Amino acid sequence: MTVPTREVRLLQLFARLADTLVDDYDVVELLQTLVDACQELLDASDAGILLAGPAGELELMASTSEAADLVEVIQLGAESGPCIECFLTGTALSIPDIAAGSERWPLFRQAALENGFAAIDAIPMRLRNTTIGTLNLLRSAPGSPPAEDLSAARAFADVATIGILHERTIREKETLSDQLQTALNSRVVIEQAKGVISFTASVPVSEAFDLLRTYARTRGLRLSDVARLVVQREIRMESPEV
Repeated sequence: MTVPTREVRLLQLFARLADTLVDDYDVVELLQTLVDACQELLDASDAGILLAGPAGELELMASTSEAADLVEVIQLGAESGPCIECFLTGTALSIPDIAAGSERWPLFRQAALENGFAAIDAIPMRLRNTTIGTLNLLRSAPGSPPAEDLSAARAFADVATIGILHERTIREKETLSDQLQTALNSRVVIEQAKGVISFTASVPVSEAFDLLRTYARTRGLRLSDVARLVVQREIRMESPEV
């Protein structure tokens, strides 16, 4: 069987994202698809998305690992870090060597290094002069990513932005704040499901998320829908080793 090239997989991804925008749209599913794609197809060990909530505050909406979660949450708590600055300025920000960088963001720097990250690129999710979030690429080795990877990541960020604004357009009675709050609620359910799976399957939270994501992918289901069923105890997952 022929293995698709990366270019083919990128085209397949954009076709999949286009389907997401017109068929039973779900914000969290779109954002999780994007960060997973960054991890799988680009020079990124992990990825995350921060999105502005109803009151304008940033919230973590999607990520590929617990380590990425922690680095993002540290920045949110400190209200400081490259992802925060990217959001505030609406300008992409790259740090090719976190260890050799300045002490500008000490909490971020410590969290990133402790979790095995050596470099980061933060890309604004922006439409004209309005920035609604950031797409963040974390790498385990220092250095800058290939230029084509950054171009692809910018395209991913644009797709996410268009998708969110598309949802506001097709649901005229919903404000952007309401729509973002719905996305945040879905994220909360996913976090709850990770805790349930971790407890019932006796696995780490990081493995619990992998089980949840794999279950949804293999059955063609929304991540948020599977998470709700897990929280409601309608689905029970076990470790593959059992």
